[in-house]
Amino acid sequence: VQLQASGGGLVQAGGSPRLSCAASGRLFSDYDMGWFRQAPGKEREFVAGIMWSGGRTRYGDSWKGRFTISRDNAKNTVYLQMNTLKPEDTAVYYCAAVLSRVAVPDSGYAYWGQGTLVTVSS
Repeated sequence: VQLQASGGGLVQAGGSPRLSCAASGRLFSDYDMGWFRQAPGKEREFVAGIMWSGGRTRYGDSWKGRFTISRDNAKNTVYLQMNTLKPEDTAVYYCAAVLSRVAVPDSGYAYWGQGTLVTVSS
């Protein structure tokens, strides 16, 4: 599966952009999907994941209640709605895919998009 993330750019603090990740190739609903981010000088970290059906989600502790992951299997797309952005949210955001598992994983994703940079200005 190939992944293409979009929706990044320069955002003012407090903004609420939505990232998108379009998938192509193998059947999209075979995969659990995730969003990760890598801030400057830091390791990549798990932000959110969603089960193949959309029926379950999982979030990193830092983003619960502020970010929302969703998917549209008819459009082969996963989304990350980000709310109330802060300058420390500046990072490259990556979407990733893994063949569906029993529980939404926070690691072990096999396929990665190229990333989209979100820069939050104060």
